Amino acid sequence: MPNKKGKRRSFGAVRQLASGRWQVRYRDPETGLLRPAEKTYETKTDAQVALTHIEADITRGQWADPDAGAVNFADYATAWLRDRKLADRTRERNESVMRLHIVPTFGAGSIADVTTARVRSWRGKLLAAGVGEPTVVKAYQLLRALMNTAMDDEMIRRNPCRIKGADSYDVPERPVLSVAEVFGVADTIAPRYRLLVLLAAFTTLRFGELAALRRKDIDLAGRMVVVRRAQAELQNGRLFDKAPKSAAGVRTVSFPAELVDEIRRHLEHYAAAGQDGHLFVGPQGGQLRRSNFRDDWVKARKAAGVSAELHFHDLRHTGNTLASTAGASTRELMTRMGHSSARAALIYQHMTSDRDRAIADWLGAMIREGGGDPPASGDVDSVRT
Repeated sequence: MPNKKGKRRSFGAVRQLASGRWQVRYRDPETGLLRPAEKTYETKTDAQVALTHIEADITRGQWADPDAGAVNFADYATAWLRDRKLADRTRERNESVMRLHIVPTFGAGSIADVTTARVRSWRGKLLAAGVGEPTVVKAYQLLRALMNTAMDDEMIRRNPCRIKGADSYDVPERPVLSVAEVFGVADTIAPRYRLLVLLAAFTTLRFGELAALRRKDIDLAGRMVVVRRAQAELQNGRLFDKAPKSAAGVRTVSFPAELVDEIRRHLEHYAAAGQDGHLFVGPQGGQLRRSNFRDDWVKARKAAGVSAELHFHDLRHTGNTLASTAGASTRELMTRMGHSSARAALIYQHMTSDRDRAIADWLGAMIREGGGDPPASGDVDSVRT
């Protein structure tokens, strides 16, 4: 179409519609067919600017078909989850988060309808509705992963999940028990669960790893427990053993000699029969479940007078803290915890005030030995010890 100077536009065209708004048309770089832009504009200048941007995107190879994102969100999310390689429990958890927290907001629209503004609003409404922050973070991470795939599929140009800090949250400091408090809980819990408490604290095994232990996994002579598997439970109540989260999860963990008699007593009175028998079973001889253990845990926690905020998993936190205080290196903590990265182990490398004071006293003794005032009798030896 000629412009006012009689020259034909080299790329695309703009025209005014009967409504008075302006439409942009250009050649689709993939089909060569003339197509309108996805929206119209109030002024001719706005339309010309939009056409210039479209031309620039095509020239740079950054143009994306506006119709590619017209796929229904719910359908795409269903196929996306179905095609992902996930463990059963992880798949169930992701499907639940998608169904409860993502699809109700975005499911009826298209992939292209998911904008940063809508994502921000969705996240804010979840938090305002009282959905726990860990769940909101998980939902955001899941939505971001889905939209990354949509971007790889060239359905959208960029991922709308770009909210700073939305993919993480501050984990509150968990309670840490003293050794005496650990034994206080063990003394007050049902006798069949006494060893469960002690092993959780002094080997730092997870509940699922403890529930999956068999008699053959315990080496009393070597004072070792072998972790080969972990118990998982689906929402329908089905229990099954699975491989640990990573290769590092398959490991051997030593336990203190002070637990040998405790383990021997437990094997005699409470473990299932046979080398493949479970080390921990419920009161009726069935497999240990979190649900049939929780009441005993709450009663013992209350009777022992420890924090009402203490979760069973905090015994693992306690054990890792005690091991770090005892001088365990990052690599040693990683091995005991069954982690393949150092990030979690480094959490326990922080200084306790007592340990920090001992180090400062040791440095002071070194200063005095190096030319300052001589240490008082016994100070250096006690600090070094």
